[in-house]
Amino acid sequence: MKLVLAPLEGVIDHLVRHLLTEIGGFDLCITEFMRVSDTFMPERSFYKLCPELHNGGLTPAGVPIRMQLLGQHPQLMADHANRAIELGSHGIDLNLGCPSKIVNSNKGGAVLLKEPETIYHLVKAMREGIAPEHIFSVKIRLGWDDANAVHEISDAIISAGANELTIHARTKVDGYKSDAIKWEAIAPIAAKGEISLTANGEIWSQQDALECQCMTGCENLMLGRGALALPNLAAVIKGQQAPMSYAQLLELLSRYTTFEVEGDKGLYYPNRIKQWLTYLRQQYPEAKELFGQIRTLNKTPQIVDILARERDRYSVHINS
Repeated sequence: MKLVLAPLEGVIDHLVRHLLTEIGGFDLCITEFMRVSDTFMPERSFYKLCPELHNGGLTPAGVPIRMQLLGQHPQLMADHANRAIELGSHGIDLNLGCPSKIVNSNKGGAVLLKEPETIYHLVKAMREGIAPEHIFSVKIRLGWDDANAVHEISDAIISAGANELTIHARTKVDGYKSDAIKWEAIAPIAAKGEISLTANGEIWSQQDALECQCMTGCENLMLGRGALALPNLAAVIKGQQAPMSYAQLLELLSRYTTFEVEGDKGLYYPNRIKQWLTYLRQQYPEAKELFGQIRTLNKTPQIVDILARERDRYSVHINS
């Protein structure tokens, strides 16, 4: 079983990758996407998105990183893919699933799911432009508004020569509605055995992982929001650890706070810690109250103080 840490725009950055891979269980990370438009991105843009390139494309825990690209210009995409690989990316991932309206309006991400032929030509050009020894993976949703579209879309990707395919088991129109998940729609693709396949979507627990594997026929899974809600989810799924306690979570958030404040001087910290707590509320009832305390705050020192008091309170409780 291979467990992959998903890219979540604006949430799972290199700092979160550092922390989650250090906990254990993950075999690969995919970065947030690099938007390729009509000009070649400078080298600093690659390093900004993926600082792990300075470390051979590995997190401090030694987990490989694969950069993700988003765009529709075949040659330019292939050129960026090769540059990323030269800098240390472990293969390349193509984003064909992003549901963002801004991205879709610029003919990137999930909007291309409406055009399987365009997908074929894009994937083929990129595969032919990347040296064969490097993995080229693609991430999709089931379709734009019709889950049955996944058959034509996946056929196009497989025919074009991609090595790996990740399927998020909802359409673009489904968004992230939990009751719209369609794991069973992946099963016919997996049954063909024509490509290395990874299932994604609504995996919040070890039981979810087992059910997803059973319904899809996929051994490999990609974890995104579930890994934010339970930071050691990958290790739990692999039977290596028990679910992280709230006290352990507070220690983790304390480390994240140190990383984030030192790295960005606190500029983005308030928004990012609130985003993370939004997910954590789903697994930790105590996090709901904590989120309520910081929800309206915009100053880093205030939020840091509240988190420190919460950590100390639970630390005292455990040690007493």
